[in-house]
Amino acid sequence: MKKFSSALIENEDFYYSELGYKVFTEKYHLKRGYCCKSGCRHCPYHYDKSTDTFKNKNKS
Repeated sequence: MKKFSSALIENEDFYYSELGYKVFTEKYHLKRGYCCKSGCRHCPYHYDKSTDTFKNKNKS
């Protein structure tokens, strides 16, 4: 089992928004391996914070 490294790489794992917030990329979320349920912009797990559910990625 590959151990998750906590070292972040700018422009690969995250970038800064126009307001200066750190925004994690889809690649980072997949590397981390789980959904934090924070409603992240690039969540690959299709979590919907407003309904506290995971959306089916096959539906429109």
